[in-house]
Amino acid sequence: MKYFNKILKIENLSIDKIAKKFKTPSYCYSYNQLKKNIQNFKKSFRSISPLICFSVKSNANINLIKEIKKFGLGADVVSMGELMIALKAGINPKKIVFSGVGKTPREIEFAIKKKILLINAESKSEVIEIERIAKLKKKSVNIGIRLNPNTDAKTLTQISTGKKDDKFGVNDKIFFEILKYCKNSKNLNLQCLSVHIGSQILNNKPYEKMLQVIEKIINKSNYNFKFIDLGGGMGISYGQETKKLNYQKYCIAIKKFLKNHKSKIIFEPGRSIIGNTGILISKIIYIKKNDKKTFVILDAAMNDLMRPALYGAKHKILASKKRSRKINLTHEFVGPICESTDKFISLNNFHELKEKDFITICDVGAYGMSLSSNYNVRLKPLELLIRGSKVKIIRKRQKYKDLI
Repeated sequence: MKYFNKILKIENLSIDKIAKKFKTPSYCYSYNQLKKNIQNFKKSFRSISPLICFSVKSNANINLIKEIKKFGLGADVVSMGELMIALKAGINPKKIVFSGVGKTPREIEFAIKKKILLINAESKSEVIEIERIAKLKKKSVNIGIRLNPNTDAKTLTQISTGKKDDKFGVNDKIFFEILKYCKNSKNLNLQCLSVHIGSQILNNKPYEKMLQVIEKIINKSNYNFKFIDLGGGMGISYGQETKKLNYQKYCIAIKKFLKNHKSKIIFEPGRSIIGNTGILISKIIYIKKNDKKTFVILDAAMNDLMRPALYGAKHKILASKKRSRKINLTHEFVGPICESTDKFISLNNFHELKEKDFITICDVGAYGMSLSSNYNVRLKPLELLIRGSKVKIIRKRQKYKDLI
């Protein structure tokens, strides 16, 4: 996203041109940014040759996953639907990991049938259920155990997954119980120790602490794991944070860990691959002023982008036309939904705006469309892939007849 002669563009196309042709609200993704992110991730960790499994929950658009697959990535899925999308996109089953705390018998059976790489179990009950289904199918199933390392990722409480109070994974006591159980099973092939401590992590320290915990568990277990799944959680800059996660430092810590453990590393990045590729284009419906602030009422709402309402997340907002005059008042960008939480951000000293102008909400590629809903019986947005000067519709805008 850059301004050229005060006109905002994504790749070679102006926001105004896209908005007028395809209407609003619309999600747009930059192919070149996606390519850059994947290449940077692969280059940063090349020395440890990891299996990179894209986190489908961050963005489940099948057309984007098809593009991601072309770069050799696998998939991390957390539902049968996500697994079906990954397979339909052409991802090799042997590059697919199935995570999640509540897999149903139907989902487990489907995963076994499709011969995916790993089912990462998150409780002893789940391990027993996997074994039961495997016995019925007369199969040996490759599984992982997700350890809860009690590591605070120092991010938002709502996206913490690695502390002992979080619902994810098992503690070390249960971990060793499951390990012993698997050794005595003919249908369970324990291959992986899995962890995932949270999301939007910008500091290497939590990862380093996580690796230390894993090291102790492995040494105590005296078990050779074929895979160590380190999850994802790598953060991006949303315009407010200038700090970036140092991949190089993280890689050094992993290489130190691998000196004593000859396992293949699995990563499950989502946000770091897709987050900054996406924008949400919206139109200003009305501008309403009171004594204290100016409300900029958009045609995009919390059903289109839930993160601000759900997490208090703040996304950078840019005007499609950068007017020279700035207004020294608080501008609160809000949607039309009948909820006080239907607001995106408050900004001071913003460029002059007019009704019917287009604005862009940035860095919405991850957990934007995937968290969207039909609340207030609103239609889900159109999705577009931008590549240079070319536009491809990768999901059509919903129609009322689809809903009603």
